[in-house]
Order: sequence, then C-alpha cells, then structure tokens
Amino acid sequence: MIRIAMVGLGKMGLSHLAIVRAHPEVQLVAACDTTTYLTDILTKYSNLKCYASFDEMLAKENLDALLVATPSTLHAGMVGKALERGLHVFCEKPFVLDSNDGQKLVELADQKSLVTQVGYHYRFVGAFKEAARIVKSGALGKIHHVRAEAYGPVVLRQKGMTWRSAKNQGGGALYDYACHAIDLVNFVFEAPASVHGSVLNRIFSHDVEDEVYCSFAFADGASGQLAVNWSDESYRKMSTKISVWGTNGRITADRQECQIYLRQPQDSLPGVGEGWTVRYTTDLTEEVWYYLRGEEYSAQIDYFVQSIKQGRRDGQNSFRSALETDQIVEMILSEKETAEKTGEVTPRAAARGDRKGLIGKLFS
Repeated sequence: MIRIAMVGLGKMGLSHLAIVRAHPEVQLVAACDTTTYLTDILTKYSNLKCYASFDEMLAKENLDALLVATPSTLHAGMVGKALERGLHVFCEKPFVLDSNDGQKLVELADQKSLVTQVGYHYRFVGAFKEAARIVKSGALGKIHHVRAEAYGPVVLRQKGMTWRSAKNQGGGALYDYACHAIDLVNFVFEAPASVHGSVLNRIFSHDVEDEVYCSFAFADGASGQLAVNWSDESYRKMSTKISVWGTNGRITADRQECQIYLRQPQDSLPGVGEGWTVRYTTDLTEEVWYYLRGEEYSAQIDYFVQSIKQGRRDGQNSFRSALETDQIVEMILSEKETAEKTGEVTPRAAARGDRKGLIGKLFS
C-alpha cells in the first residue's frame, strides 16, 4: 500500500480525499487543514487523523507521497518540504505562481528521483486524449492554427475577494482558468514559442482579471488563439474546448466529444473516413473503480499511484510539463506589461478590455 497524506481540504481537496480513500492500493494516513470544525468532523465520523500544522504532519507521519490541494500561493513551499523528505507529490493546478520556484522544484524532484504530477485533469478526458492522439498521428497534415477556449460562471458580481480572486494567492482567471486551456494546447499540439496581443480585462474583480485573450505563435510557423472568461453566466459550469486546423482537416474537442473532419482518409488514422466523424467521451473513457464528478478525476489519481509503483517520472502532467504552462502564463503577463510600456495598449484600455488594434490579431 502506498501511504499518502493530504494538505488542503477545500472543494477540490475533499474530492481528492474521497477518491484517494477509495483507492484499493492507497492508505490515506492523514490530512491537514487549518479549518478545525472540518477536521474535527472528519476525525469524529471517519477516524481520519487530522492536523492543523503541515510541518507537524510531515514530521510525525511515515509517508510515501503527499497530495497538495491548498491555495496556489502555498504550493511552492509545501511541495519543496515534501520533496526534501523524499515524498512523491501530486499538486493541484496551477503548479506555482512563480516559474523560478517551479524550476527549482523540478530540479529537486529530478535529483531525488521522485514522481511528480499536477492536477490538469483534462488530459484524462477521453475526447481530449483522442484529440491529442489524432494530432500526433499526423492525419491532419501540417498544423497551421490552434484555438483554446474556457468559459464559466465563477465571478458574476462585485463582491469580497476569495483566495482565487486575489492576485498573490490564486492568480485570477489567468492562473485558475486559462492554465487549463494552455495546458491543453501543450498536450494536444505543443507549447507556444511566443505570445502576442495579450488582453487581461477586469469585469467584476478588483485585484485580478476576469477575461484573458491573446495570440500564440509556434516554432514551426503555426498560429494560435486563447480566449478565457470566467464571468460568463451563459455557461452552467466550466466549459473548455480546443480546435486544431491542419492542411488535411480539423478537430474540435470538448468534455463531451471529439469532432474530426478529414479531407482525405489517412493510413495513420484507420477507421476515420472522409468528411465528419464524431467520437464521444462516453465511448472513449475507460471505467474507473470510483466515480466522483467525472472519471478523469479518479483516473488522474490512479495514474499517479501507478507512476509511483512503476517509477514512472516522465508521465502525464509532471512538474516539468506543468512548469511549461506556468511559463506561458508569465509570457502573457510580460507581453501585456511590455505593450503597456510601449504604448501599444494603454493601462486604461487594457483594464476596460478595449481591444482596438488587437481584434485583427485575435479573431481574423
């Protein structure tokens, strides 16, 4: 049995707790959170040993791995302490809020030969996995454009800040929402080489952006777009989509399905003919031992467990691949700041989402 402890028992943390505790090859040894009424209830009704102090839990418990589901600003410090103790680490996304911290953690994990994973669960959704497989097969021909989108009803009115909407704690829509779409671009195609025309717009939030738009350029000449808005009440919940255009066709994938269009069938993609083919997530998803919110949440935890058992350190969602996503987020921030300094986008225009002069880049 792999002995795991958890830190952070918020919405995502409690989901992970239920999944981890149900895993047949895992022993959930302890959990840590500063909310005592929550930990008291867990201890009373589930006999789970709980701590208020993270350092005390690490010092007292005999562990193989740690799952981190705390606010983003705490990730770097907690992950570093766990790695120093020789623990494999699963960390919720985003990995870190400063890529310099992330680089140090990647190097530390490599030095200690530890398994690492970050919770970009969309890589375990059947339709997105199928999209990545199709692109890598070469059946679409030379890729010339990619578009990633994420919309949802997170911040719909002006109100007091939570940690997610505080710049130095959660990072706003850019770190909390856009990171999923960016990671999908990296997963399905490749990481962008540069970022252009970044627009970060506040709608209701005081400290962070609610909308993110930018253009990508890839090393081989392909272009890309990113469109994210977590203040869109027309969506019942988060909706994420990626589309890829190539010289022989295109694909569009979301949580429900992968739509494929080929101009000509390709030997590298047997079973897909000319024209449209639709493959549904329900047909592409492997059954999991425990269902909560979606198969992908259990699948990613099992992947982490199997990686530990196999010593697989270069698998999906490693610290190294998650660091790529953090670095692209920083590229977006840097490009926006540079544009403001050079006068391409004024701070006032960026704040109100005035995209004059950028529309052609983003939506042509």
